[in-house]
Amino acid sequence: MVGPMTRRAIVERNTHETQIRVELELDGRGSHRVETPIAFLTHMIEQIARHGLFDLEVSARGDTAIDGHHTTEDLGIVLGRAFADALGDKAGIRRYGHATLPMDEALASCALDLSGRTFFVWGVPLPKAKIGDFDAELAEVFFEGFARGAQCNLHVTLHAGQNLHHIVEICFKALARSLRMATEIDPRAAGAVPSTKGTLVG
Repeated sequence: MVGPMTRRAIVERNTHETQIRVELELDGRGSHRVETPIAFLTHMIEQIARHGLFDLEVSARGDTAIDGHHTTEDLGIVLGRAFADALGDKAGIRRYGHATLPMDEALASCALDLSGRTFFVWGVPLPKAKIGDFDAELAEVFFEGFARGAQCNLHVTLHAGQNLHHIVEICFKALARSLRMATEIDPRAAGAVPSTKGTLVG
């Protein structure tokens, strides 16, 4: 459900494994209310809102008694779809976004194209380890789900880092800043879709 001039979307996904609702306002101030059963995942989604300046409400429940995989993946898909829906036909946006950000010893880059075509590259080697209640390998699962939901080309690369918390968090912050850039209205675009094809809808 989208308001064409408000750049806002509400997306829900309910399955036997997860129940997820995301409400997104692209032109926000970074306000957020995020509830998931995985504390570290909640913290990461809050980074997207705060550093992307998106207003975001998330309610996610899932079968975390099994593990966090379904909840993490489905939240990525639903959040990505909310961005796609809020952008509508993508007229006037910058389309491309990128950020290289440090967090102490960790340095990561994110680059994305809101192309309407899904492609995902993950250059962030992570061990099978826990960050609080979060399996580190699920960071890749979230980003891949987001790329599918948003129908975007998404590359994430780690340049340096030792601390797993820092590595994963700076990847989420780089995603936030890349999304902020890509979703911004370009004052020089005069409302045109930024593609010679005339469409960025997959």
